Amino acid sequence: MKKLVALSLTTLLLFSCTEKKENSNNSISFSAEEKIDSTNIKHFFNLALTQGKSYEWLRDLTTNVGGRLSGSPEAAKAVKWGERIMKETGLDTVWLQPAIVPHWVRGEKEIANYTVNGQKINMPVCALGGSIGTPKNGITAEVIEVKSVAEAVALGNQLKGKIVFFNRPFDNTLINTFSAYGGCVGQRVNGAKAVGKFGAKAVLVRSMTNNIDDYPHTGTMRYGDIPESEYIPTAAISTKAAELLSNNLKQHPKLKIYFKQQCKNLPKENSFNVIGEIKGAEHPEKIIVVGGHLDSWDLGDGAHDDGTGIVQSLEVLHLFKANNIKPKNTLRVVFFMDEEQGGGGAKAYAEAVKLKKEIHIGGLESDAGGHTPRGFTIDANAGNTKVLQSWKKLLTPYGLHDIQKGGSGADISPLKGEHVTLVGYRPDSQRYFDYHHAATDTFDKVNKRELELGSASMASLIYLMDKYLESPEAIKQ
Repeated sequence: MKKLVALSLTTLLLFSCTEKKENSNNSISFSAEEKIDSTNIKHFFNLALTQGKSYEWLRDLTTNVGGRLSGSPEAAKAVKWGERIMKETGLDTVWLQPAIVPHWVRGEKEIANYTVNGQKINMPVCALGGSIGTPKNGITAEVIEVKSVAEAVALGNQLKGKIVFFNRPFDNTLINTFSAYGGCVGQRVNGAKAVGKFGAKAVLVRSMTNNIDDYPHTGTMRYGDIPESEYIPTAAISTKAAELLSNNLKQHPKLKIYFKQQCKNLPKENSFNVIGEIKGAEHPEKIIVVGGHLDSWDLGDGAHDDGTGIVQSLEVLHLFKANNIKPKNTLRVVFFMDEEQGGGGAKAYAEAVKLKKEIHIGGLESDAGGHTPRGFTIDANAGNTKVLQSWKKLLTPYGLHDIQKGGSGADISPLKGEHVTLVGYRPDSQRYFDYHHAATDTFDKVNKRELELGSASMASLIYLMDKYLESPEAIKQ
């Protein structure tokens, strides 16, 4: 009994100390102004975790709209959805900004298979965005396996009449999976462009994920400025299929693959960015933008990429309103269209900024999934980078330890300038590429609490940027 009492007292003391530390941040020394900031940040988190709207917004988007390829009817439906949600949030102004976007359609289900020792092996396969289709009856050809674009180009005319199989995997020794992605995504984007001139018949690419599974991951590919006569169909196969194919090629180097896809590029379409604002109380002419991209690929529901980013961005403005915090500068939320297939929305937004001579002092983009918050990367001048890093003691209690130099995001990067502070929101990356561009990117893969923590993290940073960043400079051509 004495041991039980002692253990209970120890547990109570530990709980009391932990609770006191979380509630007071008593291990950190704050100035009077920082205490105000710390209180407001705590209010952002309290509200996001108890009355946040981002999770239900995401449920609505993924359930009632689903995948949102640029130029598709679903993308048009998503624009209407975004406009409605922003108006319901009670923003001061909501409008649609025209943008020209590509319109690529997947067509009927893709097929890829081969036969080994009399056994037919079907490979999970999906066309890459922007690719042409195969001939109506498909393609049958021998396969050459390579690990990089450079290796393929070195083979030159040996590629003629062959299907080129790019099989470079993620480097799983890299802790940041975005670095692993960056190390091999070039084969997906540029593989067909590089080998078409040698007479290759098609390209198959190992999916961009560190998972070994049966889900192929789509994504964009580019033909660049090569003549159309060199265009060849391009698709991704699942990582499990890639491993098996590579092993079978070692035993049967002359095996032939049958491959068929019916995708095509249609004329470009008119679409829109969806934009809303809360006007600044002191400097309404100065703008801080927060956003993500509304479009997605079609295989899943675009939940992590980038449904989480757009609902978190709108939640930032909702949290300001719900906490009765009037921003000094204008806060603008943008749901960008066409990040996945060319950045038409980002280009339209940047062009409008220059045309109107708008003054942007900062921007924050969420396009890395809705997992547990880890921090932010900063693309800014040395002075503003130092200012943002000085806020680490306010943000560390919420798990935001990583605040460092780096990129911001594809949609806000065109706003880059000497006096514009751009930031990328960085959640934990370990699970992101399990779902990225695949059929598995669905609502059930998003954790409600992780999503809400991200919304509060972004709101906290925007609050600090609005309060402390100063810039008299407009974006200049």
